[in-house]
Amino acid sequence: MDHTIKLIKQLVEIPSPSGNTSEVITFVEAYLNDLNVETRRNRKGGLIATIPGTDQQNHRMLTAHVDTLGAIVKEIKSSGRLKLDLIGGFKYNSIEGEYCQVETSTGKIYSGTILMHQTSVHVYKDAGKKERNQENMEVRLDEKVHNPQDVRALGIEVGDFVSFNPRVEITPSGYIKSRHLDDKASVAILLELIKQITTERIQLPYTTHFLISNNEEIGYGGNSNIPPETVEYLAVDMGAIGDGQATDEYTVSICAKDASGPYHYELRKRLVELASANNISFKLDIYPYYGSDASAAIRSGHDIIHGLIGPGIDASHAFERTHRDSIENTAKLLYHYVQSKMIR
Repeated sequence: MDHTIKLIKQLVEIPSPSGNTSEVITFVEAYLNDLNVETRRNRKGGLIATIPGTDQQNHRMLTAHVDTLGAIVKEIKSSGRLKLDLIGGFKYNSIEGEYCQVETSTGKIYSGTILMHQTSVHVYKDAGKKERNQENMEVRLDEKVHNPQDVRALGIEVGDFVSFNPRVEITPSGYIKSRHLDDKASVAILLELIKQITTERIQLPYTTHFLISNNEEIGYGGNSNIPPETVEYLAVDMGAIGDGQATDEYTVSICAKDASGPYHYELRKRLVELASANNISFKLDIYPYYGSDASAAIRSGHDIIHGLIGPGIDASHAFERTHRDSIENTAKLLYHYVQSKMIR
């Protein structure tokens, strides 16, 4: 687990909002190349790794997404501050006061802070009541800028990507606190699984593809490049925690249904059987406002058996947290799953 936790930290520290994921995909690609695993990039910029199995007629695909929430510069204000447009489904209040970085089209990086325009309580008596929205939130750049001309002189322009400081921390009690655990925790788990398969020379029963998708947060990361031989497609993504949810930070969450509808019943039962047979702590759950790369693949018309599991993540799409126990239980279930028989 220590290697997986270290890898999670490395991944979350690489900025990768949807639409600007080249750096993190290159990192993953290099990691897999060091293992001599065959990889290729799709036209959307995602990465597909393939491990041949005994049965090369029936394939599996597992996916996790490396893209994250973020923002894009919508407007350069007369004050020299920046107005944002959000990338992904989250609320402005979840990023108020967050440090960020703006990346120009030439690759220059500038730091800043996301604030309410009406932040100072010494000036704005209704600072706490104003709505946190696109109109009132702005980026305060750490540069001497007073107008749009000053900002543009730095190379900053509308359309530049804005990434949030992950503030990752690993506690002695085993918690991982960070932005973007959705879904870089799962990416790290899959990469360590691939490493285990290759170093231990495990012969998989079926040719297995691992898709590191890069557009999941905007709805279409894993809906293409699925080989026609693929029978089972398993998304590895976060389990949602909150009132009425069974998922917690210590078990692997097996999703029965999300906003797209039920996942494949027989595959879900097989995952439960594997967890029960191997003393893996799990929770069955429904995520009411959620969609995955597996559900995106179904919507795209692929004739596959689809499922969804993942570590439980608290405060999703905000400042997230999980525990190493959840990472470990997810990793164990995946280890047994890739060596199991397919649903027929």
